Amino acid sequence: MNAVAEARSDPLVRYRDALEQYLRQEDEVSLHQGYRLGREALEAHVGVLKLASVHQQAVESVLLQEAGSDPAELRVRVEAAGRFFTEALSPYELFYLAGHEANAALRRLNQIMDQEASRIAHALHDEAGQLLATVYLELAELSRLAPESTRSGISRIKDHLDDVREQLRHISHELRPLILDQLGLLPAIRFLAGGVMERTELTIEVGGSTEGRLSDVAEMTVYRAVQEALMNVTKYAQASRVDVSVWVADETLHCTVADDGIGFDPSDAPGARGHNGLGLIGIRERVRSVHGWLDISSSPGEGTTLRVSLPVDGEAHAHTAG
Repeated sequence: MNAVAEARSDPLVRYRDALEQYLRQEDEVSLHQGYRLGREALEAHVGVLKLASVHQQAVESVLLQEAGSDPAELRVRVEAAGRFFTEALSPYELFYLAGHEANAALRRLNQIMDQEASRIAHALHDEAGQLLATVYLELAELSRLAPESTRSGISRIKDHLDDVREQLRHISHELRPLILDQLGLLPAIRFLAGGVMERTELTIEVGGSTEGRLSDVAEMTVYRAVQEALMNVTKYAQASRVDVSVWVADETLHCTVADDGIGFDPSDAPGARGHNGLGLIGIRERVRSVHGWLDISSSPGEGTTLRVSLPVDGEAHAHTAG
């Protein structure tokens, strides 16, 4: 590439040339150049501050050539340069609005999924529970009428039904933890951790404080993140202990889930040991939709820590942002 071509590829040079052309003509075609340059900058991941810096340098370069101009004329030129800059920012505005709409759609989708999970949870608890109660009554009547030789078999069936009832209770709770609605985030996480400890050899410590109830969105988002993290620990981490901490600071809800397992190398292929599986991708998007932040840090032999931070009134932030 020769020196002229290289100079023309420089964003500042191209922006300055386009701005000079617009200040000479002030027509729609020249103004559209600002939009095109803004779109190219957005696609190249150039930030708004960087674009503003380029604009400032271009304005200084162009207008310094007219240092002796009439002040009124100079003001007109500055206003025209402002219109050009506004046009260059238009792709950023469109991108922001599209992201805002996508977040709103994702929040609504999560609400629908939570409502459907709640419906299924109630069906399991109420309808399946009623069916099991009927079966228990039938078995009790059958046991009363049956000869002694078959009562032990009926008793074994009842034991299996007890296991089914307990599994349905766990599934119902995991789909929609009623304790989360009734008592709040920390009691729900402690109940979840207790269920995991019953089924595994893990020791799980849950600590912290939320300083009272938080928004439904914030509580459900963190609960789902902890639920997914504990599921991954039981599947992949080979850990013996997990520490879950929840606290509020500066109107932000924080949560960490740290295990003492085998860890992983973050440079591994996506999905390795579940650290980037579909479950965590879904949690990451759920957290992002309420303007939160999720990070997973690990190294081989050093365990894994998941960190989540989001506004305590995530739903309100989500509706008022922008």
